[in-house]
Amino acid sequence: METRRITVLSAGLGVPSSSRLLADQLAASTERQLRAAGYEVEIDVVELRDLAVDIANNFVTGYAAPRLAEVIAGVEGSDGIIAVTPIFSASYSGLFKSFIDVLDPKSLDGKAVLLGATGGTDRHQLVLDHAMRPLFSYLRTRMAATGVFAGPQDWGNDDGGSPLSERVDRAAGELVQLLSGPQPGRKAPVLESLPFEQLLAGISAGN
Repeated sequence: METRRITVLSAGLGVPSSSRLLADQLAASTERQLRAAGYEVEIDVVELRDLAVDIANNFVTGYAAPRLAEVIAGVEGSDGIIAVTPIFSASYSGLFKSFIDVLDPKSLDGKAVLLGATGGTDRHQLVLDHAMRPLFSYLRTRMAATGVFAGPQDWGNDDGGSPLSERVDRAAGELVQLLSGPQPGRKAPVLESLPFEQLLAGISAGN
């Protein structure tokens, strides 16, 4: 059975945060639908808030601390990404953009991505199409057609039939379609580099 690896990026700042709540719903629906489609699923949820200092230091030093390096490697090795950010000043948060900036731009090429955002008013939902999609389009990702915005009116309804849950399931289903079949965004395994003496010995043995 094939496995799909998904990294969930939540840029929420509060505890708890609405961005994390939305990220968890998107991840749960995606996992459920992937398993129904016959895939094993591995999900890694990353709270970017916990990496804020390491991200800032990376800009100054050019060096990723161990935890940040681990997260970057996880993103590069994933098949899909669920990216959720709060909206500040009509755009994604600075923390969210800063993390994207420390990634190798080529590392997201071809990856399947589902976009989500949270904000205090529905006026912010245009950020999905006017800010987030251009960013991930520049990074050459394959995005689910449906982005999910959640405002204050979307919380507190747990009956499973709310407009938010319907949008979540639809967007997750589109991500599952992108994750079906061969994955162009999966990073190829690193080939081991053998010492010259060992290579020479192999050639001599072959002769």
